[in-house]
Amino acid sequence: MLESEEYLPSREKESFINKSILSLFGILSRLRGQDSSGQNGFEVNAFFKLLFTFMLILLVSLSRHFSFIFIVITYFLVFLMFMPVKKIIRILASGVIISLMSFIIMLPSVFFYGNSYSFIMLPVKVLTTVIAVNILIYTSKWNELIGAIKWFRVPDIFIFVLDIAIKYILMLGEFSLEMLYALKLRCVGKNRNKTSSLSGVAGTMFVKSREMAEEMIGAMECRGFTGEYRSVHTFRFSPMDAAYTLANMALLFAFLYLRGHHV
Repeated sequence: MLESEEYLPSREKESFINKSILSLFGILSRLRGQDSSGQNGFEVNAFFKLLFTFMLILLVSLSRHFSFIFIVITYFLVFLMFMPVKKIIRILASGVIISLMSFIIMLPSVFFYGNSYSFIMLPVKVLTTVIAVNILIYTSKWNELIGAIKWFRVPDIFIFVLDIAIKYILMLGEFSLEMLYALKLRCVGKNRNKTSSLSGVAGTMFVKSREMAEEMIGAMECRGFTGEYRSVHTFRFSPMDAAYTLANMALLFAFLYLRGHHV
């Protein structure tokens, strides 16, 4: 009874939980950013952005001339000039990392087969295609892209799976973030069994996802959802759409011209 009853738990580094929270919070911030209103001035119809992005990826894949690849990269750099610095860094960083991986994969072909053309051409094409896809993602909203897919006569079941997956990734991500916060607050002292704590989080996430799926099925049945997606937006051709179309048509003509001439 004469001794102090103060409990001083042994301190433990929570770097793993903190890193998990920060990484998950960053992913959720990017997903929420897709629904924000700011589009950096690129008020172009998502249909044209999706169409011409696929066209440029196809042309870059078929091209055998460095001149056309450099023209497309210059075209993308003009777009990047009008975007925020943070998005520019993300777009270029992911492109450089993926192209560097292809550069390392193609490295043995130079030493064993002397294929220097593919060694240089393939990483540059990978960089160009990744930048094209990133620009499409960072300048478009998810609902606009899904609506644009509908214009391409994609089956409704594919649109349904894509739409629900994006929404539920965000919802489950928010739920898992709350569980990580709760786990961090309830951890007192040194946790010697971190595996069981993380497996508990994963098990709870599985049960929660199943409950959400059952609730969604019930809500769909009550509302009479038949699996058909309808686009409520009217198709409008703005001056920005015209300028964007002309720029991409110029790239198409450049590809056809360089294809018929040896550069």
